[in-house]
Amino acid sequence: MTAATKQALDLLIFGGAGDLSWRKLLPALYMAHAHQRLPTATRIIALGRQAWSTAQYVEFVQGASTQHIDTSEMQPEVWQAFLQRLEYVPLDATQAADYARLAACLTPQAQRVFYLATAPTLFTQICQHLDSAGLVDAQARVVLEKPLGHDLPSAKVINEAVARHFGEQQIYRIDHYLGKETVQNLMVLRFGNAIFEPLWRAPSIRSVQITVAESVGVGSRAGFYDQTGALRDMVQNHLLQLLCIVAMEPPISLDPDDVRDEKLKVLRSLQRLDAAALRQHTVRGQYIAGAAQGESVCGYLDEANVPPDSQTETFVALRTHINNARWAGVPFFLRTGKRLQTRRSQIVIDFAQPPFSIFGTQPPNEHPNRLIITLQPEESIQLQMMAKIPGSGLNMKPVFLDLDLESAFAGRRADAYERLLVDVIKGRLTHFMRRDELEAAWKWVDPILQGWQALGEKPRPYTAGTWGPAASSALMAREGCSWFEES
Repeated sequence: MTAATKQALDLLIFGGAGDLSWRKLLPALYMAHAHQRLPTATRIIALGRQAWSTAQYVEFVQGASTQHIDTSEMQPEVWQAFLQRLEYVPLDATQAADYARLAACLTPQAQRVFYLATAPTLFTQICQHLDSAGLVDAQARVVLEKPLGHDLPSAKVINEAVARHFGEQQIYRIDHYLGKETVQNLMVLRFGNAIFEPLWRAPSIRSVQITVAESVGVGSRAGFYDQTGALRDMVQNHLLQLLCIVAMEPPISLDPDDVRDEKLKVLRSLQRLDAAALRQHTVRGQYIAGAAQGESVCGYLDEANVPPDSQTETFVALRTHINNARWAGVPFFLRTGKRLQTRRSQIVIDFAQPPFSIFGTQPPNEHPNRLIITLQPEESIQLQMMAKIPGSGLNMKPVFLDLDLESAFAGRRADAYERLLVDVIKGRLTHFMRRDELEAAWKWVDPILQGWQALGEKPRPYTAGTWGPAASSALMAREGCSWFEES
C-alpha cells in the first residue's frame, strides 16, 4: 500500500490509552505511516473513558509511545505528521449514547477498522453498540485481541456474539506471533525448497520442540495472569499456532481459507491428553525467588496482586503427538514460562540419526542434524550438520550453516504488529485465526485444564533465572531427547 491510496480509512482503537495501544499499536502505526503503508486519508481515532481532549491524548502519546520506537526511525517532521492523524473521543464502551456521538465524528464512506484492545468481556457490547449506531457495514472490519475466552464455552459465546454483527470474513483474531517475519518465512522454507519437504515427516524427523521463554515476571499483569496461567496465556494461542505451521500439510493455494483449513486439520489431529496422561506428559511450574539479568527477583507468590496460596502455573512443558501419517510416532514438545534463563522463542527440528554410522559409536545425545528457527530476540535460521575436526582423523563435531536473512535482504524489517495491521487494512486474513481454529485449540486445551484441576497438585517450584522445573528435562529424557538450551 502506498500513500497514493485514495479511500479514506478510519481506524478506531477501543482502549486507546491502554498498555497495548501506546506500547505496540501506535508505534507500529507510526512505522507504517513513516514508510507510506497507510492510506493518505487515514485517521487514527483512540477511544477511552478518560475525559481527554485530542491535545491531551497527543501529549500522552508523546510521553508514552516514543520510547517504543527505534530512535533511528524517529524523524521529527514525520512524527509530527503522524500525530496529526490522531484524534481522541471519550467513550464508555457500555453506553449506547456514546456511540451515537462517535458516529457523528467519523468520515462518511470511509473504510472502518475497529480494533478492540479491551478486555474480552466488552467485545459483545462494543459490537452490539457499533451495529445499533449504524457503524457496521459490509466493508467494516473488527480486530479481536486475545484472550478470546478462558475455555471453549466462553470462546463460543464471544464468537457467536461478534458473528451477530460481523461476517467471518470481517473478523481478524490477532496473534502477533503470526506476524513475525521468521514465522511467515517458515512456510516458504518448507514448501518452497525441495531439500526440506521430502524429509519433513516421520521417520526422517526424530522430534520437534517449540519454546517460548520469557525472562520477565508477571509485573503489572499479575491480576490478569493469576486468572489465566501459562497454558491459556501462551500455549492455547502462540505455541499451538507455531505447531500448526510446522506440522501442516501443503495447502492447495495461499488463499486464506486454504491455509487455515490445513492448520485446522493439525489441531483436530492432536493427541488428547486425558487425566491419566497428564502426570506423564505435562509439567506445571511456578517460579520462586532467584536472579534475573544479574538482579535478585521475588517469587510469583510475592508479586503484587497475587494471592499467597495461588496455584496458577507460570511454566508449562508438555509432550503430544499428531495422529496422522506424516507425523506418526514423532513427539512434539511445547514449553513456555516466565522468569526463565533468557528471553527466547525457538522451533527446533531434530532429524533422525543416520541408520548406520561408519564412524563408530556416536554419543547417545548427539544430534547430527538440527534445524533451529529462532523467532526472538533475534530472527535467524540455522542448520546443524556434522563436520570433520581438522587434524583429528575422522572425529566429528556439529557445525552450523547460518541462513542469514538480515544480510540476504537489505532494508527495514517491519515488526509483527505493523505487518498484521497492514494486513487488516488490505483485507488479508491468512495470518489471523478463523473461528473453527480458535475453538479447536480450546477443545484440545480444556481437558488439560480440567485434568489439572481434578488432580489438585500444586505447580512444581523452579528458581527464577533457570530453565524451569527439573521434571521438564525428564519429560524430554524419557524420549531420548533434550531441550536445545540444555544440550
